[in-house]
Amino acid sequence: MNGRGSIPYWHIDAFALAPFGGNQAAVVILDAWPSDDMMRSIAAENMFAETAFLVETPEGQADYALRWFTPTAEVALCGHATLASGHAILSSDDRRDSVTFSTRQADILEVVRAAESYELALPAIPTRQEPYVVAAALLGAEPLEVWRNPDGYNIFLYPDAEAIRALQPDLRGLAKLGEEQFICTAPGPAGSIDVDVVSRVFVPGAGVDEDSFTGSAHAVLTPFWTARLGREEFTAFQASERGGHATCQLEDDLAILGGDCFTMVEGRFYPEG
Repeated sequence: MNGRGSIPYWHIDAFALAPFGGNQAAVVILDAWPSDDMMRSIAAENMFAETAFLVETPEGQADYALRWFTPTAEVALCGHATLASGHAILSSDDRRDSVTFSTRQADILEVVRAAESYELALPAIPTRQEPYVVAAALLGAEPLEVWRNPDGYNIFLYPDAEAIRALQPDLRGLAKLGEEQFICTAPGPAGSIDVDVVSRVFVPGAGVDEDSFTGSAHAVLTPFWTARLGREEFTAFQASERGGHATCQLEDDLAILGGDCFTMVEGRFYPEG
């Protein structure tokens, strides 16, 4: 904790074209790790999809150690809160062009400046085609194809953006299937020059009914769609209520996600009252 039991806090909109868009993340920078129960309580207080917790590690493999919590659980990978963490650090120091984070299950992640925005490299997550009958039925519309990864990432391909927007999934039913991502995707709207791929992402088993923008889901969508499109990059729109935008590029085994961030609140958090 820093100074009278308070800790620095940022509320950042990540993968947004403007304030109040993209996905909200809280970024909390600590001197040392508190208990897991304390971090879960802080994340539940924030009620964002994820809260990122950072501890500076000048002698470590990366600049900071990083962990992510939803309002109910710790997660293995979170893209938008990592981009937000990079923004919190880099926007405070114009001399830096990049920042690295060591994580428990996603190795070293890096956020770099890219023109007026940022780029984040995540491990590209492969999938293979196989049925998921129970989940497909709970989504409320039959997908054209289902592709899955054993770590709980599931792609449901639909014919067009209208089908994605019309989905009304049984969220309580999906929650019973565990802390899995249900990634519903389709080609972008016909004639669009700005959006190649559209998606919606549901993670109710981890306390996030519908995510505003999901970096880890786009680490799954990047190898999936580059193979289908026949090119190494595309533009993506997550059609949530807030909406989220990213560029996606496949480089070897990495998904390079580009997006902008906006600081909405900066202050101090008082977990001890």
